[in-house]
Amino acid sequence: MGIGAACVKLLGQSGYKVGVHYRSDSNLANDLVSSLPDGCAFQFDLNEDGAADALVKEVKKKYGRIDVLVNNAGHSIDQLIPFAKPADFDTLLTINLKSVFLLAKHCSRMMIKQKSGSIINITSVVGHTGNAGQSMYAATKSAITGFTKSIAQDLAPYQIRANCVAPGFIETNMTGALSDEVKEGVLAKIPLKRLGQTSEVAEAVKFLASDQASYITGSTIHVNGGMYTN
Repeated sequence: MGIGAACVKLLGQSGYKVGVHYRSDSNLANDLVSSLPDGCAFQFDLNEDGAADALVKEVKKKYGRIDVLVNNAGHSIDQLIPFAKPADFDTLLTINLKSVFLLAKHCSRMMIKQKSGSIINITSVVGHTGNAGQSMYAATKSAITGFTKSIAQDLAPYQIRANCVAPGFIETNMTGALSDEVKEGVLAKIPLKRLGQTSEVAEAVKFLASDQASYITGSTIHVNGGMYTN
């Protein structure tokens, strides 16, 4: 299970009415929402002009309001910087960063009218530490952190909070495909000496969405087994 799916399940089980955005994997999206009370899947390609605005309007039509926005979509194209392609960088900026900007922009308008809301952006430990071969990916994730700190100040007068959750190496299909040698190298960097679980990331998201985090904004919760703690 990926991080997004884990967040959907936990929030749904915790009483939230969850709208799931997806671009192409309708089977996964529909499977997720079918197990939730009043869950709904929304298909949009956020690379298309106007898609983010249309998505937010559809969610509002379904639920009447948006109290929590979780920006989880992300993509990585790994390459050493001398060989990195500008077109790949543009792709990562669009998927990883522009989508966060657009959804935060459109959701915050609704949240301002409500005078409440929580925006949670999923970043990465790589955005804080860097990683060889991932300069483009790290740049986008680091930018999300700065963006989140800034909108937290913009939106605080309206009682809207904005925070990040920065996962480290989490056990997913992607990390499951790594060779044993690579996994050993990864574990050597993690003080807790294990990969994280998607459920552990989801718990951090649930906390930031809740009233228990009502005095937390502009912050990052690091879920990385001790790799990075500042």
